[in-house]
Amino acid sequence: MKALISGITGQDGSYLAELLLEKGYEVFGIIRRVALEDPGNRLSRISHIKDKINLIPGSLETYPSLYKIFNQIKPDEIYHLAAQSYVSYSFEDEFSTLNTNINGTHFMLSAFKDISPNAKFYFAASSEMFGKVHEVPQNENTPFHPRSSYGISKVAGFDLTRNYREAYDLFALSGILYNHESERRGFEFVTRKITSHVAMIKYGLKDKLELGNLDAKRDWGHSKDYVRAMWLMMQQDKPDDYVVCSGKAHTVREFCERAFAVAGLDYQKYVKVNPTFYRPAEVDILLGDYSKSKKVLGWKPKISFSELIERMVKSDLEYFGKRNAK
Repeated sequence: MKALISGITGQDGSYLAELLLEKGYEVFGIIRRVALEDPGNRLSRISHIKDKINLIPGSLETYPSLYKIFNQIKPDEIYHLAAQSYVSYSFEDEFSTLNTNINGTHFMLSAFKDISPNAKFYFAASSEMFGKVHEVPQNENTPFHPRSSYGISKVAGFDLTRNYREAYDLFALSGILYNHESERRGFEFVTRKITSHVAMIKYGLKDKLELGNLDAKRDWGHSKDYVRAMWLMMQQDKPDDYVVCSGKAHTVREFCERAFAVAGLDYQKYVKVNPTFYRPAEVDILLGDYSKSKKVLGWKPKISFSELIERMVKSDLEYFGKRNAK
């Protein structure tokens, strides 16, 4: 069984690659050619499995590049995870976010249809599609109201995937994943920004942490749980879309409080609100309902909110502890 992953060097891609290897898949990953020039940084999340997977240089921004890759591999399962996924940056550069995310998904779907129509296709949708929510909690039938170009690009990807499923009778589906973090999360994301600053403050490398809206509520889980849901969706007889979440909402403030507590610190002494970090169009609450995933896939999260934070903080304490000791 051959699996092709776009975004294999990211958080989700690395955990998914591990899972698929455990299940006996031959794993292929599309990477930018520049990643091969700087493997120490760009391939850090998959360095421990690099010898077990096949990395193929390519570009999601050109159809011929993807056509060539699909023709070469002829995958059985395709997991399209790659995207410009940092919401705040999507306000700074709407053009590249929309271009990369929408065209990349369109080209992937087209190559899938033209070369491997009997394969299965997964699209990484996002809770950011709900944006200004019409109901709480949200499920697969909740209307979308995105509040960023990132969210808009994910709605477009979701609609493209559904259209390819319906128009061409393809096995194409979307996982609507809520915020999922881990020790491998990028430093630009708010959760990793918090846990890394906890460690740096603990070691005297920083003296404060500046954040935006502390009262924003999010539904957080661990990436390792969520990639398991991706795989389960692809094992079904018929393609369908699923919400994947924890079903519990917590504020950014609560995340801070618990993260600092893991290191024996009081967050109120170090966390400062900086209005420049507020989004132009704020998303106040995202809270999902994973009833369908539980009923159809038999899926539920294993790692709790508290355990997620503890894992992330302890990992960053170890990481910055080693750097501080040098």
